[in-house]
Amino acid sequence: MTDAERVERLLQLALTPVEPPERLSDRLERGLEELTEAAADELADWELSAMRDPRNWARPVAAAVVGTLAGGALILVRARQQHRKKPTGALRAVERSLRDVVNDVEKRVRH
Repeated sequence: MTDAERVERLLQLALTPVEPPERLSDRLERGLEELTEAAADELADWELSAMRDPRNWARPVAAAVVGTLAGGALILVRARQQHRKKPTGALRAVERSLRDVVNDVEKRVRH
């Protein structure tokens, strides 16, 4: 085995993907769910009459940004979990996860 082959072999061993522990994935999902729910609650409680004063825009804008980012990340985490359980297709898993998150947010906003 040449030096180049040894270096290549060592790099392959060092750069092998590692799956995160299931607990970490569950904690991440719960945290993203909590952020999404908190943002949805903030937006649901917001009154349209407050739109007249731009000083009142910070909280709803922040809630929209946080909710969008957390919701998007939640969709990806759930899609990855579904794809691992049933490798039917990444796009289908994202679509199913998107539908689930949208339904959850709609339920929160209606209450």
